[in-house]
Amino acid sequence: MSAWSQFFKSKTASFLLPFIATIGVFVLWELLTKALQIPQYNLPSPSAILNASLTQSQALIENAWQTLITTLAGFALGIIAGVILGFMIGYSRIAYLILYPLLVGFNTIPKVALVPLFALWFGIGTVPAILTAFLLAFFPIAVNVALGLDTVEPEMKDVLTSLGASKMEFFQKIGFPHTMPYLFASLKVAISFAFIGSVISETVASNKGIGYLVVSASSSFDVPLAFAGLLVLSAMGVVLYAFFAVLEKYVIYWAR
Repeated sequence: MSAWSQFFKSKTASFLLPFIATIGVFVLWELLTKALQIPQYNLPSPSAILNASLTQSQALIENAWQTLITTLAGFALGIIAGVILGFMIGYSRIAYLILYPLLVGFNTIPKVALVPLFALWFGIGTVPAILTAFLLAFFPIAVNVALGLDTVEPEMKDVLTSLGASKMEFFQKIGFPHTMPYLFASLKVAISFAFIGSVISETVASNKGIGYLVVSASSSFDVPLAFAGLLVLSAMGVVLYAFFAVLEKYVIYWAR
């Protein structure tokens, strides 16, 4: 194996290469905006975005904190509801026949269409953002948990049944461990969906948060500040995705 192959498989490469790629994108972005003389109100350069981030840091921090709180609250509710529904659908044929079509049908409804109703029922602010984040997060969790239970090998079921194992013992020994990789895979997707839900609600029915900041900055033609908000949102999403990826590595190390 060559030195380059070993490097690409190392932990250093997994951190260094994405960092270099990100820096390269921003450098290319800066050069293109300068060379093509793109107006700042159309596409601001990274240097202009950085300047806006420094001058408006307080507003960015306050609104980012609001978005993070609503996202995590909705995400936590999504985990609870998704795991419960997933186990119900995965274990019960009756629950699958009754609940799964309803979940699929409800998931096809654009969540942005529900935000005005949430604002009407609960007022503008935090609650609609939490509910929208929850609705976007719980579906992939429920589906993956149900899939994890449904894909347990029939041979394992037959062996435990022949040994006289109860449903609770089957859950402890086979069902729960088999579902864990599916659950962590869904968590990494659901956290991104939760951010999307919060921002959607904040752009429509809120007076704070990153979504509100982006809309407010765009309406006043402060496009660098709007891009700064988007980059902060992206950074938070990457950090939380990485958190669950690391947690998955240590919690279900046996699945690798």
